[in-house]
Amino acid sequence: MLKKLLLTASLSAALCGAEERVTFLRDVAPILNKVGCTSGTCHGAAKGKNGFKLSLRGYDPRFDYEALLYDLSGRRFNRADPAGSLMLAKPCQEVAHGGGLRFEKDSDYYKIIYNWIAQGVPFGDPAKDSVDGLQVEPKEILMQKPGESAVTKVIARFADGQSRDVTREASVESNTPDVARVQPNASVNGERVGEATLLIRYQGKFSTVAVTVLNPKPGFTWNALPQHNYIDQLTDDKLRRLKIQPSPVTDDVAFLRRASLDLVGQIPSPDTVRAFLADPSPSRVKRMKMIDKLIASPAYVDRWTVKWGDLLQSSRKYLGEKGVYAFQQWLRDSIAVNKPYDKMVRELLTSRGSSYDDPAANYFRVTREAKPTMEKTTQVFLGVRMVCAQCHDHPFERWTQSQYYQMAAFFSAVGLRAGYEVGEEIVFDQRSEYEMKHPKDGHVVKPAFLVASIGSIPVPDDQRRRDALAEWLTSKDNPFFAKAIANRVWSYFFGRGIIEPVDDIRASNPPSNPALLDALTKDVIDHNFDLQHLMRTIANSRVYQSSIATNEWNANDRDNFSHAIPRRLAAEQLMDAVEAAAGARPDFPEVPEDTAASQLVDPHIGKEGFLDVFGRPLRESSCECERRSDFSLPQALNLVNGRTISDAVADPKGRIAKLVISGKNDAAMVEELYLSALGRPPSAAETERGVKYLGLGAKAPRAQDLLWALLNSKAFLYIQ
Repeated sequence: MLKKLLLTASLSAALCGAEERVTFLRDVAPILNKVGCTSGTCHGAAKGKNGFKLSLRGYDPRFDYEALLYDLSGRRFNRADPAGSLMLAKPCQEVAHGGGLRFEKDSDYYKIIYNWIAQGVPFGDPAKDSVDGLQVEPKEILMQKPGESAVTKVIARFADGQSRDVTREASVESNTPDVARVQPNASVNGERVGEATLLIRYQGKFSTVAVTVLNPKPGFTWNALPQHNYIDQLTDDKLRRLKIQPSPVTDDVAFLRRASLDLVGQIPSPDTVRAFLADPSPSRVKRMKMIDKLIASPAYVDRWTVKWGDLLQSSRKYLGEKGVYAFQQWLRDSIAVNKPYDKMVRELLTSRGSSYDDPAANYFRVTREAKPTMEKTTQVFLGVRMVCAQCHDHPFERWTQSQYYQMAAFFSAVGLRAGYEVGEEIVFDQRSEYEMKHPKDGHVVKPAFLVASIGSIPVPDDQRRRDALAEWLTSKDNPFFAKAIANRVWSYFFGRGIIEPVDDIRASNPPSNPALLDALTKDVIDHNFDLQHLMRTIANSRVYQSSIATNEWNANDRDNFSHAIPRRLAAEQLMDAVEAAAGARPDFPEVPEDTAASQLVDPHIGKEGFLDVFGRPLRESSCECERRSDFSLPQALNLVNGRTISDAVADPKGRIAKLVISGKNDAAMVEELYLSALGRPPSAAETERGVKYLGLGAKAPRAQDLLWALLNSKAFLYIQ
């Protein structure tokens, strides 16, 4: 009997790991995360699973510990017989478990949890058992060809100074699995030529590893192209390392059409094209002059008023008719005088008073409450999406639920009340009952900046707290503000950001070219947030002026800006281009006859027509994703059979009617139609075919057919 008792005591000591203390914080919580207990499809769901809830991805270890300990009156543990605990019996399926088999009875995970229960289920000491950071090896993975593999290793550093290999428990994911595929053992296989980023996550800490799979094809020789500015230098530095040969610059007519659409949202007129081609100046010189001319034009103001109207949700749905016109005029005036971007943002965030007298105050009328106002502010001006942190710590970033409410607290004192005029509202600072409360325990949350205070900016606690937020947010030292606008503006000229999506800047979504984005950010700061300077710099770069034609080395590249990628015209660009090519004007209700689509005040004008079919946003979200740039069957049918194009080409006062009356010969008519629609003269073969077609019957109907065909071509529908 004594021998049996001694044997039992010895076995218990071994299983309990008497020589090593097991805690929930350091040892058990990572297992629950790894096997999926805290995932969104299991107990981490918003309402839990089968009556039991854990925090999503284990973001709140204390909540999970107490849930395990006290739910079902503590019946998930059997300290007298650890093996009989539900926490072990269910994952091993000794007892029915809706989540299925999570680990085997003879696994290390089973033994760790067994020892923890036997030791009395200690939580652990956050000052010792919390993870301070991760070290991932290797720091960068470079594969010479597809088919190679690499092994990652994840080391966790704890608050007590100890380290542990946690590769097995860490989550290792690839943002581009068809380039780099992660295997269950955390090894990485190179699938195809390209780049990917590994996101490594463990106990609320994150790290990333860049993976590059090079082109194995022999014979690559770098052919240096001209570099107009630092954009070209930093882009070429990476392309050369990746063995990607960039495309040369496009021709003058393609550049003119591209720059015109990007900078002013319009296609160049035939006279503009002729004058540009006739300019004897060197190509680069006349392109620089044209960029300056476009930026100085009234159409530039129209173009960027639309962009900012989208982001700031300028719509009569929220602002009323007088309010939306006042807000649009404020935007137009700001853009027309090239108001520094930081000043414009400060005016928005600190605006007070009548929405009619101070139109910037309309910024607060859209979201109205502190939390949505904070979410829009951080997403638009910092490129940071905080919405995920409202209910739990951000699953892919360092932002916590507490930080969400600390940032929202800056807007909790903003109040709105009716003004004296119909539709007018007054934005003011409330003097009482404005505190933000945390949803967990109801305690008052004091405002705090998302990252440490910059310079000497104090964190206020009175009702005018948003003034300090505006100063912090627009500071040159803010790590997000200048970077976010540099990345966003870049995307308007290339169809994608250096960080994509542009309004989702986080450690787990790194830039495709960090050095380039850093240089653009520095340029924005050095030039005092002059957005015209930024656009001019981008448009003058060789990278922006690159051809869409590819070579054997860059044909598959879509991330490193080695060649231009065709982009479909935005809704307003497309409609204005149709009308300009046809020499007609759209007939919108509620506005003067000569109003262009790019001058409409909000999406309620011409609703559910051509503009909406082609992706005009409703301005119900501040996300760039609300504007659609896809191509769909309804769009194709609208182009082929819709009234917008057919009415424009048949306009009795339009271009074709004037050409017929002018008596121009057929070759001249063909040239004029190509210049008006495609921004280039026709080739000799195109002229011959066009002249032949016009000579087959009545001139006006056949000229209309030719223009209709050009307006339905890819060359017209896309920026190339």
